[in-house]
Amino acid sequence: MVKAVVAGAAGGIGQPLSLLLKLNPLIDELALYDVVNTPGVATDLSHISTTAKVTGYLPKDEGGKAAFKDADIIVIPAGVPRKPGMTRDDLFNINAGIVKGLIEIAAEVAPKAFILVISNPVNSTVAIAAEVLKAKGVFDPKKLFGVTTLDIVRAETFVAEIVGEKKGEDLTIPVIGGHSGETIVPIFSQISSGAKIPDDKYDALVNRVQFGGDEVVKAKDGAGSATLSMAYAGYRFAEKVLKAAKGEKGLVEPSYVYLPGVPGGEAIAKETGVDFFSVPVELGVNGVEKVTNPLTGISEKEKALVEVAIKGLKTNIEKGVHFAHNPPQK
Repeated sequence: MVKAVVAGAAGGIGQPLSLLLKLNPLIDELALYDVVNTPGVATDLSHISTTAKVTGYLPKDEGGKAAFKDADIIVIPAGVPRKPGMTRDDLFNINAGIVKGLIEIAAEVAPKAFILVISNPVNSTVAIAAEVLKAKGVFDPKKLFGVTTLDIVRAETFVAEIVGEKKGEDLTIPVIGGHSGETIVPIFSQISSGAKIPDDKYDALVNRVQFGGDEVVKAKDGAGSATLSMAYAGYRFAEKVLKAAKGEKGLVEPSYVYLPGVPGGEAIAKETGVDFFSVPVELGVNGVEKVTNPLTGISEKEKALVEVAIKGLKTNIEKGVHFAHNPPQK
């Protein structure tokens, strides 16, 4: 029996993500948790004639604990979008607090679960999650992931447009570093097909991968950010984790992980000077089986991008660790 949980299941990412998970034959039980509307979303999904039994939970009567209890995989897209008049710090404090609370529940009732963090800012929220799990004595770095798959999906899509590939998903393009702006580093020198990006398109393509989210915000004209593409990306990574847990081999995808705690990560941590970094992860039954150093053989342009990314990541990680130990007083 495989139990999956979506925390933030009634939101713009959570609903399509829950739909995709309901369609997955590897999942027997799908528990949805949010502060509003989850019973309705769960009932709606429960009418779909696939394997997973769906239940919806609200915070009352310790619904979080009931939803998370004995979960095998917990996917967390919970959080609020930035609203007019809200500073980035306001947004950070709200979303960081939400993630901290959810991880505390997971640590208590599902300490062995794979935890996939989508809630932004991922560069900080994964560090918060790690600190909470450490404090509770249940931190397994091989099972904590920051989902950066949307950056990879965008890179596949945008490169396919340039090189004339029909299906971007057939390309393998490492995207490393973090999950916001200049911390996102596409490694175009290592495209699986050997495709080359023309020099006159390189800078614009890097920028588009790094700031693709802005395209969506602009196109939605104030009505939201990337939800459907993020739900797809979150599902794609969750599906790989589930398949690997069942014993499938050779499943690799970049993810934002705690380097000192995963096989092959220590050397990358020393080279970059940061403990969290998105690197190609080979998944196994227990989560991260090993990571590959993506900095080997990169181009001079890519080295420069990595340097900028590391500066941003150091600040983001410190902010997350500080929040975990010193949450703002309510």
